[in-house]
Amino acid sequence: MSRAGKVWLISGLLAVAAMAFRVSWNALRDVAAAIGADPTAATVYPLVVDGLMALALVVALVLTDADRRFALRVLAGYTAASLVLNYVHGLVPTLHGGGRVRLAEWAPAHWALVLLASSLPVGSIYFGSDLVAKVLHAKPKDNKSSQTIMNRSGSDQPEPGTSEPDWPLYGVADQVPAPAPNVPAVEPTEPPIDQTPAEPTQKPTAPAAARPRRATGTVPAAARTTRPKRTDAELLAEARSATADWPDAELTADRIRTTVRTSAERARILRDTLTAERAAQAAAEAERPALHAVPDPAPADIDGSAGETTETTDSPEEKAS
Repeated sequence: MSRAGKVWLISGLLAVAAMAFRVSWNALRDVAAAIGADPTAATVYPLVVDGLMALALVVALVLTDADRRFALRVLAGYTAASLVLNYVHGLVPTLHGGGRVRLAEWAPAHWALVLLASSLPVGSIYFGSDLVAKVLHAKPKDNKSSQTIMNRSGSDQPEPGTSEPDWPLYGVADQVPAPAPNVPAVEPTEPPIDQTPAEPTQKPTAPAAARPRRATGTVPAAARTTRPKRTDAELLAEARSATADWPDAELTADRIRTTVRTSAERARILRDTLTAERAAQAAAEAERPALHAVPDPAPADIDGSAGETTETTDSPEEKAS
């Protein structure tokens, strides 16, 4: 739409709003006089209701998100209240003359209408202040659009082909090349006698190095190989074998944990068990009696001492004679 068309549209909207405000003015003024307002207050009363409706409409065009929805709710509430009061003004002919009159014959309906009419000025103060505060504290919207990005110069545009592709988390394994079809090998023919085989003009190239595999990310728990769980006896035997030549000062839970690859809690249990075993073994060795060495007997003197110590014994025939 052209600028002139927008101006005519806004002008027509303002004209219609002004005429509607004039029509509603008379009804709201008579209702205000009926609930006890003085002539000056009754004349200003329509500005309280319809004026806040216009303010809420303008605020709804400025704010966004939750603040915009709040402004629309205020606009809808005051529009409904103005409609109810205009409807009551049309039903009760005694309101047209001004003065204090009843708004309804049924007492509860009269009390509800009086409460509605008298609460609108207080609500205008509260809601109007809140809407103005929301407009003053609203953050400016980001006016950067896709059209602005497209209108940038060529030097500001990113170079094509430089963006990195979005690799999946789990890379696809390198595909194995399909085997070549089986072609019967041709038997080499012997070169003629008068001709020598020509030397190859180009050396065979080495096979291309295999392309390195990409990082495939974290392997899921379902695809991991589970390590068999060791029992307490197996774990104790492994720890006892690994720490057999350790001194007592180095028998710590942290070193046992890194050596046998177990948790910190089980490593502490293993340390206490091994410490208790070493203490019991040391106590048992302390209670064992010491063995005394017995010296070897001195060698006998063949010439003299052997003859002195040996005794002669008579045979049974000699004793009988």
